[in-house]
Amino acid sequence: MESEYHIVWAMLFGAAGFGYFWYGRKQRAAVPFVAGIALFVFPYFVTNVYLLVFIGVVLVALPYFISL
Repeated sequence: MESEYHIVWAMLFGAAGFGYFWYGRKQRAAVPFVAGIALFVFPYFVTNVYLLVFIGVVLVALPYFISL
């Protein structure tokens, strides 16, 4: 069973992922588009809350440091 913290963080990263996905689709930018999809999907596979937050923060910061 998932903790309430896991659900809240997954929702927050999913919302950020939706924003990146939408922006990447409209601007035809690959990095935000892929980061958005990754932010949608990865909470389903990560059960540890600390690891969830770490991976989520890395994926949120990724488009700021990588531009193609």
